[in-house]
Amino acid sequence: MASLLVNGRTVETDANPQTPLLWVLREHLGLTGTKFGCGAGSCGACTIHVDGEATFACQLALEAAVGHEITTIEGLSPNGEHPLQRAWIAEQVPQCGYCQSGQIMRAAALLATTPRPSREEIIDGMAPNLCRCGTYPRIVRAIERAAQED
Repeated sequence: MASLLVNGRTVETDANPQTPLLWVLREHLGLTGTKFGCGAGSCGACTIHVDGEATFACQLALEAAVGHEITTIEGLSPNGEHPLQRAWIAEQVPQCGYCQSGQIMRAAALLATTPRPSREEIIDGMAPNLCRCGTYPRIVRAIERAAQED
């Protein structure tokens, strides 16, 4: 059994220690907000926070996650009222929506380290996450909006 700290709660799982954390979150813990996109760390749909840092869940084995604080989109805000979540709605960011939980998690990590990022810092910080629908201008506007909230 592996013990994990996920979204502020200690949880146990009997998954194979080599299982990618993405599958542990989705299949063993029922946290399906973290999406499978490519499985190769190339798209960012599976972005979560590990000790506050944006991390591809598909690239992290369960055994490497033990002892670290893990936050998924479900744990970002208990009621969905995180400034980024509100900004995403206000700016009508999602088109298909599939990559959006990963986008929001990467943006939250960016704002945690750079509370008032420039447009260039946003573009550079968000570069690891892909949006096949091309909603990048709306993503940037939403991050700028969230950064203005106190």
